[in-house]
Formats: sequence, C-alpha cells, structure tokens
Amino acid sequence: MRQEGRGIGLINKLRAYRLQDQGFDTVDANTRLGLPDEARDFPTAVRMLELLGIDGVRLMTNNPAKVAALEVHGVGVTERVPHALPDNPHNSRYLATKRDRAGHLLP
Repeated sequence: MRQEGRGIGLINKLRAYRLQDQGFDTVDANTRLGLPDEARDFPTAVRMLELLGIDGVRLMTNNPAKVAALEVHGVGVTERVPHALPDNPHNSRYLATKRDRAGHLLP
C-alpha cells in the first residue's frame, strides 16, 4: 500500500521533517502543513485481510487508534503487541510527543 509518511506522502513527510529540524514536534509540523496526524487508509487494509480470509490479527503497535480503526471495520485485534526501544538523544522528544500528544502507549 502506498501510504508513506502515515498517508501524507513522502514529499509531505520530508516537509514535516524540515519543520522538525526547525524545532517543531511531529504533531505541530503536520498541523503547520495543513496535514492530518493520521491519513492512512485502514479500509483498504481491512479489505485485503478480508480477501485473505483473515478476521483477526495480533497487531504490533503503540497506537490505540490503529487498534480502533481496524476493529471499527470488523477486524478483531486479538492482541496489541507493544514495541519499545530505549529513548536516546535522537528520539526522546519524538517519543515523548507520541506519548503525550498523540496518545501512544509508551512507558
């Protein structure tokens, strides 16, 4: 599926990275560009699973909105598998933004 950069496209993702380099967090960068925080097309993914005869998944994500997006379209999430990497000077602000502003389930 062509959903680079959470569905906003690769060019817009690069524009958002440029704003992040200027000090904006990931949420504010997308907002300044007039873009949604999440633009992926979950119904397409759901249809692919339907065609494969899959009605439930173990989903590796820290984003409860992804779980809800699949479940609202009839795909059961049998388990949310969290993934965590230790924060470091390069990702600590990004992870904090995801936790504090985007509702991701992070330690």
